[in-house]
Amino acid sequence: MNEQNQRSTCYTLKNCRVTQNGQANCQDKKMKVFPKDIPARVTIIELSRNNISTLNKTDLKNVPNLLRLDLTRNRISKIESSTFVVQISLKMLILNNNRLCKLQEGMFDGLVNLIELRLTSNQIQTVEPASFKSLSKLRMLDLGHNKLRHLTSFFLQHTPHLQNLYIPANKISTFHSWELSNKSTELVILDLSQNELMFFRLTAGIFPKLKTLHLEDGINNGIVWEVNDTAHLRSVVKLDISGVRSSLHGLQEVLETFNSSLRNLQLNHINNSLQVLINVSCKNPKLRIFGIRNNSIKVITSDLLHLCTNLRILDLGTNEITDISDNSFQSLRKLTTLIMKSNCLTSVPNAVRKTQIVKLDLSCNNINVLACDDFANMLHLRVLYIYNNPLLALNDCVFKDLINLNTLMLQNSSINQLNGAFREYTPNLKTLSLINNTLTVLDHGEFKALNSLQTLSLKGNKLQQFKDGTFFGLSSLTHLDLESNEIIEITNGALGDLKALKILNLGSNRIKYASVEPILYPPFAELSQLDTLDISSQSRTHKRLSFPQNFLQGLTNLSILYIHGNHLTFVHPNTFNNTPNLNVLIMSNNLIRDIPDNLFSPIQKLKSLYISRTYLRSLDFLLHANLTELELLQVGYNTFSVIRKPVMLSLPALTDLDMHGNTFTCNCDNAWFLQWVNASEKTQVFDAYNFECSYPPNLKGRKLLQIDVRSCTVDTDFICYISTACAVIMTLAVSFTHHFLQWHLVYAYYLMLAFLYNSKNKDKRAHQYDAFVSYNANDEGWVLGELLPKLEDEQGWRLCLHHRDFQPGKPIMENITDAIYGSRKTICVVSRDYLESEWCSREIQVASFRLFDEQKDVLILVFLEDIPMQQLSPYYRMRRLLKRQTYLSWSRADAHPDLFWEKLRQALETQEHPMGEHILLTVEDGPPGERPDQ
Repeated sequence: MNEQNQRSTCYTLKNCRVTQNGQANCQDKKMKVFPKDIPARVTIIELSRNNISTLNKTDLKNVPNLLRLDLTRNRISKIESSTFVVQISLKMLILNNNRLCKLQEGMFDGLVNLIELRLTSNQIQTVEPASFKSLSKLRMLDLGHNKLRHLTSFFLQHTPHLQNLYIPANKISTFHSWELSNKSTELVILDLSQNELMFFRLTAGIFPKLKTLHLEDGINNGIVWEVNDTAHLRSVVKLDISGVRSSLHGLQEVLETFNSSLRNLQLNHINNSLQVLINVSCKNPKLRIFGIRNNSIKVITSDLLHLCTNLRILDLGTNEITDISDNSFQSLRKLTTLIMKSNCLTSVPNAVRKTQIVKLDLSCNNINVLACDDFANMLHLRVLYIYNNPLLALNDCVFKDLINLNTLMLQNSSINQLNGAFREYTPNLKTLSLINNTLTVLDHGEFKALNSLQTLSLKGNKLQQFKDGTFFGLSSLTHLDLESNEIIEITNGALGDLKALKILNLGSNRIKYASVEPILYPPFAELSQLDTLDISSQSRTHKRLSFPQNFLQGLTNLSILYIHGNHLTFVHPNTFNNTPNLNVLIMSNNLIRDIPDNLFSPIQKLKSLYISRTYLRSLDFLLHANLTELELLQVGYNTFSVIRKPVMLSLPALTDLDMHGNTFTCNCDNAWFLQWVNASEKTQVFDAYNFECSYPPNLKGRKLLQIDVRSCTVDTDFICYISTACAVIMTLAVSFTHHFLQWHLVYAYYLMLAFLYNSKNKDKRAHQYDAFVSYNANDEGWVLGELLPKLEDEQGWRLCLHHRDFQPGKPIMENITDAIYGSRKTICVVSRDYLESEWCSREIQVASFRLFDEQKDVLILVFLEDIPMQQLSPYYRMRRLLKRQTYLSWSRADAHPDLFWEKLRQALETQEHPMGEHILLTVEDGPPGERPDQ
């Protein structure tokens, strides 16, 4: 068994779709051969309506767990021997409507547990002796509508437990019991109808368990009926000899054979001595069900059925009855069901009132009026079918005596007014159908007497709106069908009386809302028990159609919602806030191009989502939906062409993905999706093998799964090796650099920042300050107590201090460079603390670069204390590369402080002379702490 067949859940097949319950649906796929990619776990395969012509011995070897195989309507003319050899679990095989001509030995080998075999509508003429040798457990065999001419023992020889044998519409003209079997069988049903039998000979008791015998439609005149012992058919309880054209004597002979056991007799399409045959039949005291349909009966009198005193069910349908005498059913005291469907009655016969029937079918007649006494005293009636009659209107008293009526069917009867027919009567009615009438208005309390009603169907009328109290009294109603009316709105309180409602169908109406703004009276606010709501296919009355954001308020138990086909252009993010238990959402066939990211966040129990044909441009909304329980997603016929990896990974429970009808971008954007389709062992992507490319142009029309995306991927192992090697080298380089060149690199980094700043601002530079003072916070006392009073207060210089003049919110480095380049000079107040400060180091580095770049003496160093040369940072050693330094030492100015301040003033006064032409501020040539002999 290959790896693909070992997968445990759904995955992508070429032509089939595997459901959660292990069924492979391969119908209508125009396949010419049996599919090879069906997984081994599948137990049911539906392959009907394809073009398969041959079943080969290797076709089914990978599906050993089959229980049911349906190959109806193919072109199978050949099944190789041993084709089913591994199908030891198969219980049902359906080969109807194919082209088999012969059942050969070995054709069904392996089907040791087969229970049902259907071969109807082939061209079978021959059955070889050992054809069924493996079918020892077969219970049902259907060979109807073939070309068999004889019954043979082959049917039963290897199938000792066969119970149902159907051989209708063949070319069998004789039935001889010894041809079928020479011993008792277990047959319960034998169907020989439509075979034009000329001889029926039963000379042995081979049918001790036979209960149903069909001989109807096609028996030639002069049938020879030879049953030498009526005990041979003593178990038969149902006999159908409809359409018999035999002589009266012949039919009487047939009927008298079953007089001791028959309970169900069908004498349809007889039209010959019908009264005699009815009398013969009704002499059987055990007859309970009698069908005499399609016999062109026009009038029924008391004589027709006077002997049928024990009947329970009488079917007089599809005759031409126009009149029934009042006492016609008087003798039928045990009658419970009377069927007079499809006749020519213009009113309810008075005869029915004198019965104790429980079910009455008067459908498809010409009754145009129901009078108050039509059902008088029919206290036992539970089921009344009176649909397809031109009733036009009801009377308020027509059902007054039907206190036990349970089901009333009034569809297709042109009823335009109910006239209070359900305001007082039928308290036990549970099902009421008023489908396809012409009702336009329902008055207040129209159904107030129907406290027991559970199902009400008003589909296909012309209702526009409901008044408050229309459904008053329907406290038990669970199913309300209002589909295909003209409802524009549901007014406040219209549904308020339906507290128990579970299913509501409002599909195909004209409900419209122009805005998503909340409405004052949400229509379903009181339907907290509602489980299913259909509000699909509302007529498009204007370009923009929306539902108010609180439209579903109150539906806390809603499980299934249909809103497809509504031309919705927008769905408000709050739409599903009140439906936390939603399980299935169908919103296909709308105009929603973009779905709000948080639309599905309140319905995290969602398992099935249908959003096909909505012009979706992306599936990214699923990233924010948190649909961790979603199992089925249908998003076919949309406009997105790329499926991103995070989208699919956000649906961990997804087993069925339908993107049928989409086109895709066939490049590296979809490389991950293509690989995932082929490799996923959890999610089946329906019809993936037919996905077509829409871009790039040179691949348009190509199949997505045929595209080679190997160039879009790289060797992960090689990448890991290179990455690891680079990481090791970088680590060594960084460690070396940090240890030996740390300060040089930092210096270079800040020189680069200064260079970039200078290049950017050199043409628009303006000196806002005379000098920027760079100092450490620990030296702030000297700067504010000595430097600032002297330079600003006494000498009038404009200084820039970081704590005072830096712009709040701007990056520190940007403030530093702005201050240095925005001042004529930079005064660095140097101390040991200064040298240890990160930000002070950065300030002097930027100032140094300015000095180097502009070749002007713009840097003034003021040393507050003597610092040994070895403690100076490498940043400051570079300063010695300059020809001369401008510096002042405060620690050596104790004796002449005025000279210190004078020299500082001179340094500030000097314009930006070229380096080397600066004023010598001290008698020293090096920084403080450096001895002359160094």
